[in-house]
Amino acid sequence: MKQYEYIIIGGGMTGSSAVMGIRKNDQEGTIAMFSDEIYPPYNRPPLTKGLWDGKSVDDIVRPMEKYNIDLFLKTKVVELNPHEKWIATKDGQKYQYQKLLLASGGDPIQLPEAPEGLIYYRTRADYEQLQRLTQSKDKFCVIGGGFIGSEIAAALAKQGKKVSMIFPEIGISGMRFPDDLAECLNDYYRENDVKVYNGYLADSISKIGDQFQVVYKNADNGETTEETFDAVIVGIGIKPNTTLAEEAGLSMDDGVLVNKFLQTDDPDIFAAGDVCRFEDVALGEKIRVEHEDNANTMGMHAGLNMSGEMEKYDHQPFFYSDLFDLGYEAVGELDKNYDIVEDWIEPFKKGTIYYLDNGKVRGVIFWNLWGKVDDGRELIRKGKTYQREDLLGMFS
Repeated sequence: MKQYEYIIIGGGMTGSSAVMGIRKNDQEGTIAMFSDEIYPPYNRPPLTKGLWDGKSVDDIVRPMEKYNIDLFLKTKVVELNPHEKWIATKDGQKYQYQKLLLASGGDPIQLPEAPEGLIYYRTRADYEQLQRLTQSKDKFCVIGGGFIGSEIAAALAKQGKKVSMIFPEIGISGMRFPDDLAECLNDYYRENDVKVYNGYLADSISKIGDQFQVVYKNADNGETTEETFDAVIVGIGIKPNTTLAEEAGLSMDDGVLVNKFLQTDDPDIFAAGDVCRFEDVALGEKIRVEHEDNANTMGMHAGLNMSGEMEKYDHQPFFYSDLFDLGYEAVGELDKNYDIVEDWIEPFKKGTIYYLDNGKVRGVIFWNLWGKVDDGRELIRKGKTYQREDLLGMFS
């Protein structure tokens, strides 16, 4: 059985950042990384952003070769034995570790009873498949109005493609944004030649030749509409890939539970990124975050701690999105059940949106306002009670 000092399960941004963290403390320790994907680690956000604006695929690849690791691609880990400290891969090979990181991310949620050929958009392979289709196809259906759906719909429309969006919420990103902003985004996307079917559910999808027939239903009155597309892209969220951890007996709660050092129940097994649930110190509660900043920062921190540093993880991650010519950065909880204060410099074009619970700021969106994330973090961290008038004009 081959032995490594460090084993990382997952070849994404979290895992590759962990390698960088390990190498800051340990230049010689042996590292193995196992990934299901066919490609070495890369930056994920450009898959829905920069690659559609002319960025090269070569520019998103992370230079793992300089860190002296054994990288196992197209290799699925099927068993984790924390008692004897080994993992087993699908091809029957076993590998021993001293410290292990679960950075296995998540798998796209799939539609029930859907035909083969739908693109559950998440990986570089998905990007390359869709990019090839745009060379010869014209009509695309995007199911989902959240991060992936809104970004990929914008990307395809900018390529001159005919795009239809289908989602059940009141508006784009309607699960997080106040209703008036979400509805305004519907109109904005329509102005950019995207057909937006808000308040609709994909009722059935069938394949006819090399096309897809989609029947979508109005959630209010049950009225159905039928349309044929060259491709269907689905972005309705992910579920954390926790199977290994569950079978190994580690504690779960919508993800692998970790302590303040990112350790699981087993002190030699760490978890980071999309797969883990950790304590947001500023919010004072356990959360799971599926965004770039958390993947990079938490992965680095896990690598540092695996190699001996053992510092508390107290970073509050932020996230961002680009929607045609609009964009935002946000931090904290964007819970629509909270009291929402909108402070627009220019309505729906530039401003700040606050999410308050009993007067305390729990989340902030900076809409077309850049470089203010640390200010948002400070508002949340202070835990002060604010009235609406206290917040108006704070960042205008």
